[in-house]
Amino acid sequence: MKTIAFFYNNRMAYKVFIDGKEGTTGLKIFERFEKRNDIEIITIDDDKRKDPAEKAKMINASDFTFLCLPDAAAIESAALCTNPKTRIIDASTAHRTNPDWAYGFPELGADFRKKIETSNRVAVPGCYASGSIAICYPLVKSGIMPADYPVVIHAVSGYSGAGKKAIAQYEAEGRDPGLDSPRLYALTQQHKHLPEIKKISGLDFEPVFNPYVCDYFQGMTVTVGLHSRLLSKKVTAKDVQEMFAAHYEGSRFVQVAPLMGEGVLPEQFIPANTLAGTNNMQVFVYGNDDRIMITTRFDNLGKGASGAAVQCMNIMMGIDEATCL
Repeated sequence: MKTIAFFYNNRMAYKVFIDGKEGTTGLKIFERFEKRNDIEIITIDDDKRKDPAEKAKMINASDFTFLCLPDAAAIESAALCTNPKTRIIDASTAHRTNPDWAYGFPELGADFRKKIETSNRVAVPGCYASGSIAICYPLVKSGIMPADYPVVIHAVSGYSGAGKKAIAQYEAEGRDPGLDSPRLYALTQQHKHLPEIKKISGLDFEPVFNPYVCDYFQGMTVTVGLHSRLLSKKVTAKDVQEMFAAHYEGSRFVQVAPLMGEGVLPEQFIPANTLAGTNNMQVFVYGNDDRIMITTRFDNLGKGASGAAVQCMNIMMGIDEATCL
């Protein structure tokens, strides 16, 4: 076992193990810890990364373990934990709908934040799910949108969210010309984020989901449109914007823009990559009183992945949630 050790306030720093440090999310979490002196990173020898006994040793020696793994591997690693003091933060899809795990989106409400603070098991939201739930959960909770509303979600993401293989394809010389344009996928409506979007948002049915991967590295927008005639009560676009502003009031990382109009954006476009490298999320309400549009913009590698994971750890540690974010 290798460690990178620091002392913090005259005590040994928290021991942290990143299971899956070689993946995009794991690497980003590791990078965020490089300037922290309250963290002691436990690292596993490369030739033992998939050795269950060695992984169990790392996990049970840690105060916090991050799981940055495929779902099946995350379930296996979580089961290796026998130390009741080890707290696990899972960045995979595996535990996001498990009621025994806290859902790692504290801005959704005080109950979400409290469960993160007190839980030993936290499931970090997916990137598309973060943007979708940030819209749908307040709409359902406020009573504006009925739980059986026929939700349709459109989203675009940079190619960094598509994994190592796709990143290599996008950055290869002489690549397929089809990569030059936005590419619609998840054509069978079986995207892995749909169960958590439905459950956490309080929807009766999974939404129609249309995600695009595009030829830029990172950043994301997620959009939900509303027909006001189908809502639970009569509202205007301004009413919806005010509801979101009240819901996220005081939030460190989620900001709600004024009702879209002149002066809100330099141009009447919402580019998807302007929050890259941050843990911030913006919420925009626009359209008109008949067809109300809501868009979230954020970094798919930040608030949609590593940033959210580190934010949850900070909350669990009882320190400023923005530390190193």
